[in-house]
Amino acid sequence: MDAGDAMERGQRSPRLPESQSPKVQDESLTVPLIQNKKTGSKAPAVVLGFECLESTAFNGIGTNLVVYLETVLHGSNLASASNVTTWFGTSYLTPVFGAIIADTFWGNYNTILVSLVVYLLGMMFVTFSAFLPVTELCGVGSACHPLFGAQTVAFLGLYLVAFGSGGVRAALLPFGAEQYDDDNAVDRERKMSFFSWFYICVDFGMIISGVFIVWIQQNISWGLGFGIATACIALGFGGFVLATPMYKRRMPTGTPLKSLAQVVVAACRKVSLRAPADAGLLYEVHDKIDQPKIAHTDEFAFLDKAAVVADSDLEEVTNDAAAAAGTWRLCTVTQVEELKILLRLLPIWATSIVLSAAYAQLNTTFVQQGGVMDMRVMSFTVPAASLVSFEVLCVLAWVLIYGSVIVPALRSVSPARGEPSQLQRMGAGRLLMALAMAVAALVEMRRLDAAARGESMSIAWQMPQYFVLAGAEVFCYIAQLEFFYNEAPDAMKSMCTSLALLTVALGSYMSSLIYAVVNALTATGGRPGWIADDLNEGHLDYFFWTMAALCTLNFVVYSAFARNYKVKTVVS
Repeated sequence: MDAGDAMERGQRSPRLPESQSPKVQDESLTVPLIQNKKTGSKAPAVVLGFECLESTAFNGIGTNLVVYLETVLHGSNLASASNVTTWFGTSYLTPVFGAIIADTFWGNYNTILVSLVVYLLGMMFVTFSAFLPVTELCGVGSACHPLFGAQTVAFLGLYLVAFGSGGVRAALLPFGAEQYDDDNAVDRERKMSFFSWFYICVDFGMIISGVFIVWIQQNISWGLGFGIATACIALGFGGFVLATPMYKRRMPTGTPLKSLAQVVVAACRKVSLRAPADAGLLYEVHDKIDQPKIAHTDEFAFLDKAAVVADSDLEEVTNDAAAAAGTWRLCTVTQVEELKILLRLLPIWATSIVLSAAYAQLNTTFVQQGGVMDMRVMSFTVPAASLVSFEVLCVLAWVLIYGSVIVPALRSVSPARGEPSQLQRMGAGRLLMALAMAVAALVEMRRLDAAARGESMSIAWQMPQYFVLAGAEVFCYIAQLEFFYNEAPDAMKSMCTSLALLTVALGSYMSSLIYAVVNALTATGGRPGWIADDLNEGHLDYFFWTMAALCTLNFVVYSAFARNYKVKTVVS
């Protein structure tokens, strides 16, 4: 009698012998090799100090990059904004590849070292570009030839930085976390606080670069400003290498993508079988007591066929080769559910791309808008890019407001529900992003009216849009990292965290695409377009209103998916 027929009749299919069952996910069950180092070391502090320097270096060129491309390299407003968003997108795309390399081949430590070499070389190229001419070289009686000058060197350096920083970003946080001993109660507490301190270090670098390095770039020398950023990464590189003897290094455990492929192949092989109505008849390994089991769900029922026990699966496994092949014929319920989790995450993940496209305006159109405003605030001159540092301070303020005002208020209204869920926080963040774009549009309308009267408008009017955008960042990005980390299968924590960062990359690319579409539709018939080189002749307010409408639509779509999302349930 066929095993599938027995299941349809409600009879429990024979189980594979536990000792000879296919070796499912052997790579994820293997205990990684960790070199013996004392717990309670100063290694995490070194990692945090390095992140302060790395964040300062990266933001030292990224925060004011759109101004550098326009004023020094003579790019147009549209081209400069597009180049910046494309570069930021690449910087957040490369961590995905960095995570794969670190998990599968090199390990976190070696990935960081190699990435730092590329990172430092790119920073040196960007700094060098500030000292090169940007005009063409013309000889007497001959045609002009483009000089291998600032533009070429700058973009070569920028994309070296994008690849180098991507490797560091993918490996540094998990490398710092693995310095703690999970068997030590004190270390477990320190590890929890490590993630908070790491986020603070990232913000620290943004503040230092936005306040000091940006001022040096615009008031003293671009070369000096870039040079300070390069010195930061060089200093961090040296300190990281010198601290090598105190590190614990975890060896790579192999890619989790194999497990996902096994589910797809096994389900396709059993396409003619019917999954049983009783999920308890599906295959699961029970002799791995330290392996968490994920509860079965009814979604994507086709994939359940990978866990259906057929007659061929009952054959005795006599050697390792046969056992390895068996994992491509039969998968556990947990393996199947891991793939289902990733499929359920995709719609939530996709709406984050639109959110990131709007967030990309922080370093592009927001800075361009501030650049044509009166930069004097009281007796100080505030560069437009320095308001990015104000946004970082607003992020910290929102964190305090959320913990001290919003959560207590919600608990007083509805004590049973308590703190909002991660999905609810992400929804609130998407709504705040739409509001931030609307505020930016209102500010631009007021600025255009003032410019038409021959008046200038203070850059301080931009502060509300930065404040609202900071709220969107707190509710969306922090909750998103927590959500993806919690929902991710144990063997895919780093991969899913990288996917969360990937939305920033794709959002930047989407922003560049939006710029191109807007320019193609509005800069016709001799009109300057919405994002003109002279913003007083354009309509940046129309662009912001468009982004506000897009974010509102994105919120509606997200709400539909979030309302029906089934959170992962671990049964053991």
